[in-house]
This record gives sequence, C-alpha cells and structure tokens, in this order.
Amino acid sequence: PHLLSLIGLYLIPSCFTVGSGEHLNMPTQMNTTKYAHTPLVHVCHWLASDPVCFSIGPGEHLRLCPQDYTCCSSQMEETLAHQSETDFLSAIDDTSQFLLTTFTQRHHKFDEFFRELIDLSEKSMNQMFTKTYGRLFTQNANVFQELFVELRRYYSGGSVSLTEVLSEFWSRLVERVFSLVNPQYQFSDEYLECVNKHAEQLQPFGDLPRKLGLQVSRAFIAARALVQGLATGRDIVNKAAKVHCLSAGAGCVRALMRQWYCPLCRGMPSLRPCHALCLNVLKGCLANTADLDTEWNNFIDALYQVSEKLEGPFNMELAADSISVKVSEAIMHMQENSIATSTKVFQGCGSPRLAPGRSRRSPKESGGNRRPFRTFSPEEKPTTAAGTNLDRLVSELKERLRPMRGFWVSLPHTICNDKNMAADVTNEDRCWNGQTRGRYLPDVTGDGLMSQINNPEVEVDMARPDVRTRQLIMELRVATNRLKHAQAGQDTDFMDSEVEEGSGSGGGGERYSDDWPGYRPYSPPYSKPPLNPQTPIKPPRVRDRTGSKWNRSKGRSISAVSRPAFFSLAVLFWLSVMVTVAPMWR
Repeated sequence: PHLLSLIGLYLIPSCFTVGSGEHLNMPTQMNTTKYAHTPLVHVCHWLASDPVCFSIGPGEHLRLCPQDYTCCSSQMEETLAHQSETDFLSAIDDTSQFLLTTFTQRHHKFDEFFRELIDLSEKSMNQMFTKTYGRLFTQNANVFQELFVELRRYYSGGSVSLTEVLSEFWSRLVERVFSLVNPQYQFSDEYLECVNKHAEQLQPFGDLPRKLGLQVSRAFIAARALVQGLATGRDIVNKAAKVHCLSAGAGCVRALMRQWYCPLCRGMPSLRPCHALCLNVLKGCLANTADLDTEWNNFIDALYQVSEKLEGPFNMELAADSISVKVSEAIMHMQENSIATSTKVFQGCGSPRLAPGRSRRSPKESGGNRRPFRTFSPEEKPTTAAGTNLDRLVSELKERLRPMRGFWVSLPHTICNDKNMAADVTNEDRCWNGQTRGRYLPDVTGDGLMSQINNPEVEVDMARPDVRTRQLIMELRVATNRLKHAQAGQDTDFMDSEVEEGSGSGGGGERYSDDWPGYRPYSPPYSKPPLNPQTPIKPPRVRDRTGSKWNRSKGRSISAVSRPAFFSLAVLFWLSVMVTVAPMWR
C-alpha cells in the first residue's frame, strides 16, 4: 500500500483522543507526556503537516489491530480497513493486467488477420478467374460469392456447417461447369439434378473436393476456435476480477487490514508485513480463485496447441490461398475429362435435348475454343494480411501464453513478492508479524479452498464454495473441450450431425427410384452396378433458385415422382404372391 499517500488523507484540521473517544478541538489540549518514551509520539508529530496531530492512547477501542497504544481512532481504523480492500483489488487488477491486455490484443490481431485472409482469397479468385475465364466466370460469380459469404458466417460464429457449405458449393459448381462444357445441349433442372446426384460416383473434379474440404475445414475450425478461445480468456479474466470484488468477505478484509495498516496505527508506517504472513492472508482471500488453476492450465495448454496447429498442418494462410488454386485445378480436371464424364452422364441420365440453333457436337468440339482454367503462379497468390503473417502472430502468442500457466494459484506469491506489499523473504526478523516487529512463526498454508482449514489468518467457509468461481471453471472446461476438438479438425457444434450423416447403413438406408442406375427416362437401357457400392447415393437437393440454400429442405423423402413406381412394385409383389399360393387353396 502507498502509505504516504494514505497518510495525507488524515492530515485534516482536527484531532482525535484515542481511548476516551473525546474530540480535541485545540492542539494545546493534547497530552503526550505520558507516552513520550514511545515511538508513537514521534509518529504523531511526523503525521502532522500543520500544527495538528493525533493524540495517542490505549487501543482498547480497536477491533482489528492489536489493542496496544495507538495513533488510530475507530473511524481511522475503519477507513484504513476499506483502503486495504481497495489496495487488495488494485493489486489483483495490476497483476492480471498482463492477461487482460494479452487476450484483448491477440484476439484483435488474429481476428483482423483471419478476416483479411478471407477477403484476399475472394479477391484473388475474382481477379484470376475473371482474367482467365472472362464473361463465363462473371455470369456464374454468384456461386463463388456465396461460398465466401458462408465461410465468413462460419468464421464469425454462425450456425453453419462447413461440410454442408463445401458440399453445396461443389454441387452447384458441377452443374454450372457441366453446362459450360456441353453448350450444345439444353439441360432441365431434373437433368442437372440427376448429374449432381451421381457426382460422388463420377468424381468429375477428381479428388480435389476432398483435399480442399479437409484443408479448409481444419484451418477454419482451428482459426475460429482460437479466436473464440482468446475472447473466452479475456472474459474469464474480467469475470474473475468481479468475483474478487464480490467475494472479499469480512474475514479477508480484517486480515488485510491487520497486515498492511496496523503497523501504521502502532507508529511503524514503514514496516512491511512478513512474507509468510502476506502469503497466508492472500491464500485465504484467494482460496476460491486458486481452484481455477487446473482448468486454467488446461485451457492455456489447449490454446497453445491449437496455435501450433495453425502454424503447421492447419495453416490458415495456406488454406485461404488454396481455395482458388484447388477450385481452378478442379475445373480444369473436369474440363480435361469432359468427354468421359459427359459420356457417363449421358448413359446414366439419358440424352439431353439440343439447344435451339445448335447441332450435335462432341464435348471435345464444344469446348475446343474455350480457354481452360489454370492454376496460379506463386506471385499471383494472396499476399500476407493485416501487415503481418501467421508465423509471427503465432510466435508472439506462444511467447505470451507460457507465463500464464499457474497464474491463479501463484497470485498470492506474485503480490507478496512486491516490495511495497510485503517484506522480503530474507528479512524475517525485521517485519510485521501481525502483532509487532519480529519473526512470523506459523506455517504457510497450501493452495486452494480445501487447504485453508488451518489458515491462522483468514477464516474460510470451506463448506460453501463460491458459485461464481464454479461457473468460471465450467466455462473454462467448455472452451478447452472446443479447442481440443479443433486440434483434431472437429467442430463441436456439428459433431453429432456429421457423425449421423456419415454413419449411414449399407443396405438399410432409403432408396430412390432414380438411384444410379435407375429407372427414370434418362436411365440407360441396361443395369450397371455403381462405381462404389459402399458409398451412399447423394440424395436429391430441393432446388430453390431465389431463396437461400440454408432454407432448402434438409430432409430427404420419397419424391412424388417415385411414389407411383413404389406403389406399382408393391402391387406386382402381392400379385406374384397370390399366383404362387393360389393352387394351395384349391
């Protein structure tokens, strides 16, 4: 505590007679002869900046400090007790300022960086594709624009599944590209639905959608989890400060007063509390806070590990850069294999109608005059964002995260190591031991709530853990769990739904009358087994050209077109049964 500044508060034109409680209006009425041999007289004269001082006397009236001769009145003792609580909270705020500043600044830096990466990725794709493909790209630019809109929504914390976002993008892209490589035909929505449904089997883009999906999903999940984790750390520190303000009980305030300001009342303003005394007082006052330590350390470790993932295999810079590159390669792959892909589609979905004014030409002829998409050279790829790079940001964050481990459990040590708060640990005989100058004999208690049962300085109710601290522990666990899943490329918000989608049964799932090969008008005249029987057929999308794709129906049911076929098959089945068993009834 800054004793000199506090003493100035009491240099007012009045005097107090401690002991009798009588207010002395005139300094000449003071009688210090009786106590002239004590240091208190000198302290009283030292306190006075005018011809005013405080009388000394017995301290029977004191409730917190030892009841020896004192300079402090009851009012002064009460005021100093409030000041000790203020100093305690200020010490916590000052010590935790490093945490708050780090989380706030790092959150802003990473968030700004990631958002600019997404913007640069979209800008690069627009520039390169416009230059390469011209008007054909601009006419279909909404497909790519919507992809980045949804990626931003996901990163910003929206309830968006990256798996669905990318799946929807490739589904729309295969329809557009298939129409572009076959301009001599006119494709209906039903025909394009047929093309899209079997794209997983045909793989018109090769393995690029899977590679891009893996890279983008991991990077975006890790980036979002890291930014959310930094925001959580900032909020936890703020909430913990409020918990301290609300949970500094009467026992804690009394102990703080005894160690920091009772020496002043005894006439020894420069005497600091013994280091062990300070530790016992603060361990009692911060008993609940120390219980944050385990979950806090897990949280810091998880943040550190996710940042390392972003620096390595989940690199957000490379993922944002690869979107335009891999999409370009995918389109080029489909264009180069357009003949084989179109032939399989025509076999599976039937021959489409010719476009008006067009003659029948092969896919090779129809695409011969079009400039193919190409991959980008390194100098054309997106530049570093926000005036920095990911390696530098991660390195700075890791450097600041390391000292954060064990912060809450070591908080009493951090405060008591301040020379303004307590005497040096080597100065055991020349410090305030709670009663007078001398060595502090009791042992230092352990950390946490349950270790305060034998704390000699602070009475702690161990039967009633602080509810607010338990809530902070739960928040830390949730944040840590999210970060740990992000290290594995998993998003906790969509884990259940994605597991259900990916665990479809091989033979018990729903079947559709237009499965590949099916029985629709566009089906080939022969039955051909699917290329990958283990892969579930992708169900048809509900096409809504005007609304958002997130308003489209996610549920799949037997369409109206397939119900008559289903009904006919059922009738045929029962007729065959009747024919078989009819002789048995004769």
